[in-house]
Amino acid sequence: MNKRILTVSELNTYVKYKIEDDVLLSNLWIKGEISNYKAHSSGHRYFVLKDQTSSVRCVMFRSRAAALKFEPEQGISVLLQGYLSVYERDGNYQIYVEEMQPEGVGALHLAFEQLKAKLAKEGLFDDQHKKPLPFLPRKIGVVTSPTGAVWQDIQKVALARFPNIHIVLAPAAVQGESAAGEIVRGIQVLNQVKELDVIIVGRGGGSLEDLWAFNMEEVARAIFHSQVPVISAVGHQTDFTIADFVADQRAATPSAAAEMAVPVKRDLLKTISLWQSKMEKAAASTLTLGRQRLAYMEQRTVLHNPERLLQGKEQYLDTLKLTLEREIQDKMKDLKNRYQLLAEKMDMLSPLTTLSRGYAVCLKDAKVITSEAEVAEGDLVQVVLAQGNIHCQVQSKEKGGIFDGREKNNI
Repeated sequence: MNKRILTVSELNTYVKYKIEDDVLLSNLWIKGEISNYKAHSSGHRYFVLKDQTSSVRCVMFRSRAAALKFEPEQGISVLLQGYLSVYERDGNYQIYVEEMQPEGVGALHLAFEQLKAKLAKEGLFDDQHKKPLPFLPRKIGVVTSPTGAVWQDIQKVALARFPNIHIVLAPAAVQGESAAGEIVRGIQVLNQVKELDVIIVGRGGGSLEDLWAFNMEEVARAIFHSQVPVISAVGHQTDFTIADFVADQRAATPSAAAEMAVPVKRDLLKTISLWQSKMEKAAASTLTLGRQRLAYMEQRTVLHNPERLLQGKEQYLDTLKLTLEREIQDKMKDLKNRYQLLAEKMDMLSPLTTLSRGYAVCLKDAKVITSEAEVAEGDLVQVVLAQGNIHCQVQSKEKGGIFDGREKNNI
């Protein structure tokens, strides 16, 4: 009996065709939880689909992944449509995914929540980035469909409030595959229009699918990076989009957005008239008060005889002069008395005064002698008197002070 020997490649190819020929496996639906998810730089998505007891490898090629409305994540439950085949190189069978949707929640709703959380984390919704709307815009820009009711409603409301307001339309599809790109371009174009102060981005209500262009990341970032304040007016009052969260202001409806952007001209004119009246009354009151003060000043005597004012000032100046001279004299007298007192004290302490009372100073070699121990018999000493000097020779000396004998007698 002849045996047929297969190569590994032949075996894997045979199994691959067998599996792909199976009707059930060629177009199957399967549910499970995503694990080991990896979005490759090529655009392909690789992951494992598992349940409580088993798992199977899955791949979703870039061409299919580009149609996803949400970003697959680790741990979410999904429903897949695709076919089973064998990856011949490794001999592993895997599911080639053609369609994916989250289980239990719509794909668009999940994508909305994912993008909302992402942009909120980046700070695109923070109040600190919100730009204030102008009080009186010179020009208003509108990004919407030129054939829809929204454009007509905005014009009607804006022109009714301010008949000569300048409105610039940047036409854009608001639904469909090209809508997001056209909205982004509209915002960018309006940012280049001179003297344009506010932009309204809007469309009418609809389903989540209808409003999806305003939930696209590129639209959100275009609104965030706009140098001109943006009002989002998408859908009806209960409809919320990502554009509403990132815009500087959100209007419940397009008509409400026009009311928010454009003041009522007649109200402004009334306010101007009111302030004009107040200013005229204030000016008249100020003028009347000024005239009264001028009349009062004209009646004052000093204006008719201004030299009287100078005479009073001259008299005051003379008084100050006399006061200053008197204070200077008193100060000089005080200083003179202090000087004389100090001179008397210095004179009393002067050695010349002491000498004039009969005292003398004895010097030896130009040094004052205060004790007999400082000289010896035969030494020459100089005696300084109040008038003149005496040169003497020591014949004898004795210890003791000049008052020693008197003190002893007193004792």
